[in-house]
Amino acid sequence: MRILTWNVARRVSALVEQATAIAERDPDVLALQEVTARTLPLWRAACATLGLAHVRASLDHADPARQPASRRSTGVLIATREPLADAVAALPVPWAEAALSAELTDSRLELFCVHVPNAANGWVKVETLRAIRAGLASAAPRARVLCGDLNTPRRESPDGEVLSFASDSRGRLRPERGSDWEEAELCVVPGLRDLGYRDVFRTLHGYKSPEPSWTWERIAGHSGGWRLDHVFASPQLRPLACTYHHEWRERGLSDHSALEADLEATG
Repeated sequence: MRILTWNVARRVSALVEQATAIAERDPDVLALQEVTARTLPLWRAACATLGLAHVRASLDHADPARQPASRRSTGVLIATREPLADAVAALPVPWAEAALSAELTDSRLELFCVHVPNAANGWVKVETLRAIRAGLASAAPRARVLCGDLNTPRRESPDGEVLSFASDSRGRLRPERGSDWEEAELCVVPGLRDLGYRDVFRTLHGYKSPEPSWTWERIAGHSGGWRLDHVFASPQLRPLACTYHHEWRERGLSDHSALEADLEATG
């Protein structure tokens, strides 16, 4: 099974090019983040053309009462070749549009697509990460994938040490965030491995390359970025291949690189 996850950055003008790039990779499962009310019907039509006829979108179930309402501008989407049913497990995230779950009925695979709010949204980021950890920790064992834009970590060293956004660029814990924030981030990346989940990219490629999936440039010659986009797979799935499509980001299709993973059932 090929899974492709991508933060498509609310782009309208690039949507046809985005869909064309996805078509060239022929995924069985597509998980998108930053889908808007305007782009959602366009993505539904594109998915049908791609053969991904079964579509679910979190914006269809957004909570109208949640606060702050002004932040409810994007959601996530799952599209698959095989029929979808409701997942048994759930991620009790504070913003309903930030996560979506479904079961692929033929493969008997549970899939979670998430977009963790960034630090600009305050402690809702921490609450979302805690909900992801708690939901997966309490779920019964089965084939399961968590993917999406997790907005963490800040840094990964070649020896596998991970630094969260609770720390500054020098690794010092920021007092306004503190240990609770740090624990919430590290309990997901890399901490989901404590629950048996594999970080598919790092499992196959190690930590030698930082592989930033979102980058920035402040002045000429001074740039950086973070590996924010992930696929985690349960022990019932074997990672076969995994790669970031950085060239899609470099072409301006999104400010994020898409992440593609090939997985197979272990038994």
